[in-house]
Order: sequence, then structure tokens, then C-alpha cells
Amino acid sequence: MLDKSFLDELSKRLSSLLPMAEEVREELRTKIEQQLKKSFATLNLLGREEFDAQRNALKRAEQRIQELEATLAELGTRLDAFEKISSDN
Repeated sequence: MLDKSFLDELSKRLSSLLPMAEEVREELRTKIEQQLKKSFATLNLLGREEFDAQRNALKRAEQRIQELEATLAELGTRLDAFEKISSDN
């Protein structure tokens, strides 16, 4: 059977390690975060804000293209009508 004093001593030692474990965990987390930031920087990844800005610019460009296509279609229709009037005269 285990001695109660042994369990008390083991418990004290383990609980004294917990604050140290917390410090190590925080330090490890910080180092991992720093390494990930360095790695992502070398990959030329876009941040969320830059991605959203690019997406919005693309939407505006797509809308402008649709407007220009509609204008071209209208001009084509007008040109066809003008050519028909010109050929009838």
C-alpha cells in the first residue's frame, strides 16, 4: 500500500509543476505562432482584408464588363437598324 506522505509529496510536486507547464505552454504557443507567420509570409498569401478588397474589385470589374457587353449589344442593334434604313433608301 502507498504511504500517504508519499502521495502528498507527489501531489505537491505535480501541482508545483503546473505553473511552469503553463509558462512553457504559452512560450511554445508564441514560438509556433511566430514560425507560422514567417512561413506564411514566404508563401505570399493574402490577408483577409486584402482578399476581400480583391474580391470586391473583381465584382466591380465583372459588373462593368456586363454593362459594356450590354452597351455593345445595343450599339450592334442600332447599327443593324441604321444599315437596314440605309440599304432601303
